[in-house]
Amino acid sequence: MKNLRITVNGTSYDVQVEELAEGTTPVTTVPAPKKAPAKTVAPTPAKAGSGEPVKAPMPGVILDIKVSAGQSVKKGDCVFILEAMKMENEIFAPVDGTVESVTVSKGQNVNSGEVLMTIN
Repeated sequence: MKNLRITVNGTSYDVQVEELAEGTTPVTTVPAPKKAPAKTVAPTPAKAGSGEPVKAPMPGVILDIKVSAGQSVKKGDCVFILEAMKMENEIFAPVDGTVESVTVSKGQNVNSGEVLMTIN
């Protein structure tokens, strides 16, 4: 039995892995995950402005930016196309307002939780 720690989307889980002999049929059991002590990470500050931040929901590459600073947006408007795991994902405005700043560029790699833009 090997004890391993796996991190998924910033949450750590302690798991046990059993190595089986060749030809052995595995028995599947799924116990409740045990959380490892969480690391304290300072929130990513917005690079500009103090409005509502729009953050990347997952790591990926910015394929298209549909808005620019000063442009009005409505809640639900598509503001970015993010490629993650070979799929194009639309990122929508969470609120009505005016785009205060766009903090990423087309083709840029982004991390989960990174601020993409702010809306006032």
